[in-house]
This record gives sequence, C-alpha cells and structure tokens, in this order.
Amino acid sequence: MKTAFFILFSLLILPMITHAQTAEEFAESWDKQHVSNILPSNVRHRDLQKYLENLKKLGIKVDEVGRSFANREIYQIEWGKGKTKVFMWSQMHGDEPTATSGLIDMFTFLQTNRDKLAWVKKLEETLTIRAVPMLNPDGAELYQRRNLQGIDINRDARNLATPEGRLLKKLRDEWQPEIGFNLHNQNPLTTVGNTPKQATISLLAVSGNPKGESYPAFERNKRICSLMIQALNKFIPEHIGRYEDDYMPTAFGDRISEWGTPVILIETGALHGKDEMFLIKLNFIANLTALQSLVDGSEARADAKIYENTPFNDSGNIYNFIFRKANIVNFAENEKPYSGDVAVNVERRRAEISAPTFVQDIGDLSAVKGLEEFDVSDYFLVHKKGNLKTGASGEFIFYKKTRKIDWKAKDFERMNEPDAIFANGKWIKSLSK
Repeated sequence: MKTAFFILFSLLILPMITHAQTAEEFAESWDKQHVSNILPSNVRHRDLQKYLENLKKLGIKVDEVGRSFANREIYQIEWGKGKTKVFMWSQMHGDEPTATSGLIDMFTFLQTNRDKLAWVKKLEETLTIRAVPMLNPDGAELYQRRNLQGIDINRDARNLATPEGRLLKKLRDEWQPEIGFNLHNQNPLTTVGNTPKQATISLLAVSGNPKGESYPAFERNKRICSLMIQALNKFIPEHIGRYEDDYMPTAFGDRISEWGTPVILIETGALHGKDEMFLIKLNFIANLTALQSLVDGSEARADAKIYENTPFNDSGNIYNFIFRKANIVNFAENEKPYSGDVAVNVERRRAEISAPTFVQDIGDLSAVKGLEEFDVSDYFLVHKKGNLKTGASGEFIFYKKTRKIDWKAKDFERMNEPDAIFANGKWIKSLSK
C-alpha cells in the first residue's frame, strides 16, 4: 500500500519539479528544435517576416511597433506574463545578424515547451520578455552597418536623429524593463586578450555610470555574465572575451543602462571551422542561460569574478591568411625579389556572396598568427596585377623558385603558367607538396 502511494505521489509531484536545464541540454534542444533555416547573413526583412508569421501561428504575440527610415516594418515579440520585464533587441547594425535568428529559435523553444518543461512554465509566470529583432531593417537589407541616413543607430542615443533610435528609446521608456540585452556581432578577427584565439562570444555588463560607480543591478548583470561564460565554456573554451566598458554618452547600451534598464551586451564573433548556424546555437545557449538564472536563483549564487577575470577583447593579433617566407616579386615595378610574410583578410559579406579578400600587411609578421598559414618559401609570390601592396586584392600566382621565369613577358601569366593560384580566399590551383 505504501509503495502504491509513493508511486502515485511521485507521478503527481515529479512533473511539477522545476529542473534547470544545463548548457549541454540547451545545445541538444537547439539541435533538435531550431527553426532557423537560413544562414543569418542571408536573412532579409522578408525572411524575418516569415519567421515572425510562424511565431504568430504558435500563439506568440508579435506586433508592428514602428517603421524604419525607408518605411520598413519594425516588430516586437512578446512572451510571458510575469512581473520581471526583460527587453532584448538585435541587429541595430544591419550587418550584425546572428542574434536575430537566435531570438526566433529562443521564442519558438519557449512557446513549444511551456507546457512540457516545468522551468519554462516558471519562466513564463515570472518573466515578460519583449524583443525587437532587426531594429535596422534598412541596413539589414543592404547588409551595411548604418541606417539609410548614414547614421550609426548605436551612436544616436543622445541626438535621436533616426526613427529607429527614437523607437528603441520609446519602447524602453514606456515599458521600463528591469534588464536589457543588446545583441551584436563583432569583428571575426577580434581576439581574447593578446592571444591568437578568436573571441567567438564577448560579454559586457554595461555600467551606464559615467563615474564608474557600481549598483545592485549592475552587479547582478556581472553574475549573469559569469553564468553565460560557464555555459559557453562547454563549447568554446578559451574563446570568450570581455568587451571594453568605456562610457559613451551617445551609445544606447550606456544610455539605456543610465536610464534605468541595466544592459548586458552580447557580441558574437566567429570561430574558424564553424559556420553561422553554430553561432546561432551559442546565442541560444547564452540567452536561455541568462533567462533561466533570473528565475531559478542561480544568478544570486553566481561568482562575478568569473566575468571580471575574463580577458578583454583585443585586435591585430590574427589574420585570415598568412603566406610565410614568401619570395615576393613585383615584376610590374622591375624590383628584385625580396622575402617577407604576406597577410590577407576577408571582408564581411553575406554568406551567399563571394567575399573579397585584400592584403592587410607585408613584412615580418612572426609576432602574429593566421587562421590559416602557408609556407611558400619554395615559391615566388606574384600579385595577379604584378604589384603587391597593402589594400590590393588577395589574388596571387606562385612559381617554384627552381623555374626560370620571364619576368618581362608582356602577357605574363599566359607565357608563364603558374604552379599555384590563390584567389577569393581559396586555392584555385594548390601548392605542390
């Protein structure tokens, strides 16, 4: 009899126990349930609208809340019915798209699991989350940082010259949320401190205090950042940085914090060998870790020192490609060959577009690293146009040093068939081993 009672008790009570999900479980949930099916950099305004229509079909509240400079619709998603107000916004820079897709996956997960997972139900009852995906739809359409006025929206918090900036302030002021999440992308070649490690995710608890004074909600945000770091370390150890906290009175992160909604900045970078979908998953994990911590008590127990001890971002330590010990020939200038390293970087473009490459540096680059490096000491390196210089396209032809080359030939490349060709970030004809 006692056994039967215990079984019945367990069946009734256990489903109601709030089990916090781990980072690994978040990752597994994303793998199985994500609805984002376009690489973020290829997502246009019309694609966002399709995503939002699917959220509406799930019963999620989605409203048009404003228009861009070019009269494109700007939307706000709302989920939950709790007293604690959470405000999130993405893509105020049009060419920083990862978090927009991450928000779509996050809200889909929350809505479809609110009656399946007790912690999600508690989240729904404790929080109300509002999010503006793609604040800058005009910039997103052109895949450019600024809006169509040529203004950086994230530097418009004081002048409020942009309709997008005015809308963001209006939404915050009218609702007065307790915490904000400002979601961006950073340069893929940003590093963790003075290392060659890409900063795949960087975090900042924004003070918003010109004097740098602390306050309880700021300390709370540092603890939440610590939890996100711990969660992300399961997937990208040594690839998490800390964004510099220099107060800027024109920046929305600082001003929104100053106005009473302390902000956490999440900057998504890159990880060599991983695609954009992997970055969406990291956003999904970070967002849900932060939200869960607000309702399960883990935020209050977290150690802010984990965040405080995270290295700050740095730059200039890595390049996309480095050609080591090249024997450089500028035949267009009739120069003698000279030895040096050549660094090439890739411009940011949509995934569907072949991204241009350009020569970033030439010389002794032994102090820096390339995400990919090639030993070309046995070859002459020649720029496709005959003159290697910084800023030129990253297009090279290679000749074995053992060959006799007619450097003065008018139709040079046709008269001297290359042994290897590098263009558009790939080997068209590979180096021989």
